[in-house]
Amino acid sequence: MKVLKDLLYTKTHEWVKFEDETTALVGLTDYAQDSLGGIVFVNFPEEDDELISGEVFADVESVKAVSDVYSPLTGVVAEVNEELLDSPETINDEPYEAWFVKITDITDKQEFLSPEEYGAFVEKEQEE
Repeated sequence: MKVLKDLLYTKTHEWVKFEDETTALVGLTDYAQDSLGGIVFVNFPEEDDELISGEVFADVESVKAVSDVYSPLTGVVAEVNEELLDSPETINDEPYEAWFVKITDITDKQEFLSPEEYGAFVEKEQEE
């Protein structure tokens, strides 16, 4: 399992990369994509949609199941990674390059895990 040092993580297995105080990219972690198996479809919000921290904003369909993706931030969808609509398998191949949405006008965020905390969280989750 790959955990990048320059990202923040959530307990629902999303990663966040802040570009500045009010703009960030969000995607699925390496652990999440590996657990899901081959991803075959993604369903994203529309640009200008408002997202609420802790609420579902997208879903991914894999060969195993359909899984919800939770927004770690409250803000506005500025951009959707449309390349993933045509090539959802990119999430499996390059989870930290395959961002889902760019969120701007961030007004709230949930508590994040550092890379070290996320690694420990996943290890504990795998033991259970």
